[in-house]
Amino acid sequence: MRIIGIDPGLSGGIAILDDLKIFDLFDMPIMSEGKKNKNQLNSAQLVNIIKKHIISGNTFVIVEQVSAMPGQGVTSMFNFGQTFGSIKGICAALNLPIFYVRPAKWKKHFELINSSKDASRTKVIEMYPSISGRLSRKKDVNKADAILIARYFRDCRGQFNE
Repeated sequence: MRIIGIDPGLSGGIAILDDLKIFDLFDMPIMSEGKKNKNQLNSAQLVNIIKKHIISGNTFVIVEQVSAMPGQGVTSMFNFGQTFGSIKGICAALNLPIFYVRPAKWKKHFELINSSKDASRTKVIEMYPSISGRLSRKKDVNKADAILIARYFRDCRGQFNE
């Protein structure tokens, strides 16, 4: 079973799992937009990443279910929503089953509720010590989140409606 875990957002991450084994990791592909060099999702590159990792009839995409948070600006929330919508559209176009999990669900499963943002990176390194070099930077926490999102689906697949 191939599981593609996605922590959405422009600083998000993508994890590809083969059952329990980490197959590949990516930062969310982004590109510059307009004169102010603001970032946006590079949808074409995301399509290529996902297409390259599809196993016919046995690939699942699990995305963190996100919503607006108090204190975030209108522009940043619009951009975040665009990225989330693009991910949904790409999966639909590729005819891939997509499932959503709220942060509280997967964090509770891994006992990360009320812990620091970096705790997920530490948790993944404990679970998969061989990839510690790929998660050595603070900003790699988003890839760690993507791993845990995918792993949550693997561990709790029966709770998802297919």
